[in-house]
Amino acid sequence: MATMRWLVVLLVTVVITFSVFPNDVEAQKKLYVGGTQSLTGPFAEDSAAVLAAIEDYVRYVNETKNMAPWRKEKFPADITLEVLWRDDELKPAKALSIYEELKAKGMMVARISGSPIALALKDKMWEDRMGATSMATGPYYLTPPQSCLTYYPIYTDSMAAIADWFKASWKETRKPKVAYLTADNAMGRSIEIPEMKAYLEKVGYEFAGTQYVPLVPTSPPTTQLTWLKEKGVDLALGIMINPGAQPTVKEMVRLGMGPFQPHKMTFGTGAPGHSAVLAEAMGPLGDGYVCAGSFRPMDDLTVLGIKFCHELQDKYRPGKRVTHIMYQAGILEGMIQVEALRLAMQEVPFEKLTRRDVLEKGFFKIKNLETGKISSTPLTYGEGDIEGVDQIRIDQVQKGKVVEVGLTPLRNIFTRK
Repeated sequence: MATMRWLVVLLVTVVITFSVFPNDVEAQKKLYVGGTQSLTGPFAEDSAAVLAAIEDYVRYVNETKNMAPWRKEKFPADITLEVLWRDDELKPAKALSIYEELKAKGMMVARISGSPIALALKDKMWEDRMGATSMATGPYYLTPPQSCLTYYPIYTDSMAAIADWFKASWKETRKPKVAYLTADNAMGRSIEIPEMKAYLEKVGYEFAGTQYVPLVPTSPPTTQLTWLKEKGVDLALGIMINPGAQPTVKEMVRLGMGPFQPHKMTFGTGAPGHSAVLAEAMGPLGDGYVCAGSFRPMDDLTVLGIKFCHELQDKYRPGKRVTHIMYQAGILEGMIQVEALRLAMQEVPFEKLTRRDVLEKGFFKIKNLETGKISSTPLTYGEGDIEGVDQIRIDQVQKGKVVEVGLTPLRNIFTRK
């Protein structure tokens, strides 16, 4: 009899536990997103904006189970997302250690915070079948197999887009002269591949050479710009971050160089030399600066994606808004990672999900992912197809404002091997 009473008490306790605390059971079904961030160093501002957006997007999905205001698909109601990240300080060795730590915690998605990190991690990630979003977009990704995915164009494709745009309005009978004016690091030097130079010469340029600017200059790049001026360069191309691009443009103006200056030379970069960031900081002093592959200004409320960014911040960070353009990049990374998990779980149950499943049944199955026009086109990925967009937005600073001056197809100048 006593045994029977004990069993009844136990059964009642179990029933009460599951009825009163159902969320405790659901909370056990958790998936991580995020990954390594470069919150210390020259990419700190960009990375901080990306992280803030990923956090906001994950809160939105957890609360609403919606994937975006313009989408009908839902994230599984019984699964919670959590943002997991560490600061790699843009140090490859530290990024490797962080990657192993997060992988051991069960993380099935990852991210790349810069070219040094990409070069250190990309092969390891492929071995592990770990899909990753990438803030770096070097041509090193275009030699398959790769599992790192981009959401704005490869740097060399951005350079080709600017070159084609500039050449279309060239009026002189001589060939225009082009040179590289690029950051002196792995990101900046990644455009120095034979295919890039060959493409420029093929479309009618005379190649003058290369000048390097420190990623974050401690003095104006007077020597480099004077060299370009003496060589009669018409178009300078490079990959820089704004701490490098802004002092370069300022010194160009002092030396009388620029499309609206006595010495006619256009300077164009690819993202992350975002024109919106430069225009906000420099105003009309930055007139003539060109950037390809970047995002719309954050105040462009004519598109759904930018409105979504503002709605998220209205709700989750009204007192500490993020105005940096890379907030949009963070929304894209959150969307891509969460969509990969959602798609994979349509074929594999949560309990059996693996990194390989998320890569092959998730990331590689993303087709025409609508981003509310945050990215230049909807995103599509597949094995051997890591460049999510197929068109490149080109912006120029005019009268202190960002003006879209072109939208061109990817030239795919890098020979995939």
